[in-house]
Amino acid sequence: MAICMPGVPEPLVVGFFPDLSENGQRERNSGISAAVTATLAAMRMGVIDVGSNTVHLLAVDAHWGAHPLPASSYKMALRLSEHTTDDGGISDEGCQTLVSFVQECTVKAEDWGVETLRGFATSAIREAPNGDHVLAEVAARTGVTLQVLPGEDESRLTFLAARRWCGWSSGRLMLVDVGGGSLELAAGVDEDPDVALSLPLGAGRLTRERLPGDPPSSEQIRSVRKDIRAEIARVVRDLTKVGVPDRYVGTSKTIRSLARMCGAAPSQEGPYVARSLRRDDLHALVPELAGRTAAQRCALPGVSADRSRQVLAGALVVEAVMDLVGIEDLVVCPWALREGVILAELDLIPAP
Repeated sequence: MAICMPGVPEPLVVGFFPDLSENGQRERNSGISAAVTATLAAMRMGVIDVGSNTVHLLAVDAHWGAHPLPASSYKMALRLSEHTTDDGGISDEGCQTLVSFVQECTVKAEDWGVETLRGFATSAIREAPNGDHVLAEVAARTGVTLQVLPGEDESRLTFLAARRWCGWSSGRLMLVDVGGGSLELAAGVDEDPDVALSLPLGAGRLTRERLPGDPPSSEQIRSVRKDIRAEIARVVRDLTKVGVPDRYVGTSKTIRSLARMCGAAPSQEGPYVARSLRRDDLHALVPELAGRTAAQRCALPGVSADRSRQVLAGALVVEAVMDLVGIEDLVVCPWALREGVILAELDLIPAP
């Protein structure tokens, strides 16, 4: 999918997501002319990320051989997973709101000088019975084709972003990423993980379906905690049999918020400040979150009003992963799925 902006030459689409084979090799496009390669070597790219909680447009300045530099950002807390019908489909209101916001994103992208605009969607649309209808509406009314990512690809692309951020000197990585609809886990020594998993344990999903109280009752929390741990326990061997990780890495807004509540540096200090989430600190935080209402959680550092209800569920999921895998310290990585999508796209560009 590409959007052609007025006054901007039609961009060449070299493919949105590369074929990630088991050995981690990515297909290369060898038919790009030298002139086009020079154009693609330095350009402004845009990515529209339609998640369960937020729809986010990110524009980056992309240069061959360099990391993408964030240029502009625009987002909306749509909470698409809450705009549902009785059968689990996306409601008309949710669909129309999404269409309107994607239209706004195309205008923003034009204003920012974006040459190539990509769009992808994750679990909220992936699991909706009428997801194809929603995608068709967006495409017909905005010109943007949203590509639905399978859960495993979501995990692989997020792992790619974490690997690039942490570098080869980090050795074998294990990734933990908690979204609104799903939990992604991956582990490996290369850029393509040896194992990539996606579980239906997103913070928004669990809050909506299993933790309706404000605050939820101790019985509700205990039941959810038990089920989370049982589901994660089923896949622990898949993660650990590929080798002992040298570094455990966490991405997503949920993990950044938990780390901030446990004393990590605020976002204003920039992405290069080392941040981590310690298991002992998280153990102490969970009861405090469980005893607070959503409004009271907003008083804690790093907790926004949009995510105050679901941060408890996110904490229960991360705590379970750390306990069952034996993670004492989870390094916070500022790059996640959006950056993984951009990096995968850049990998298709041959060297100038």
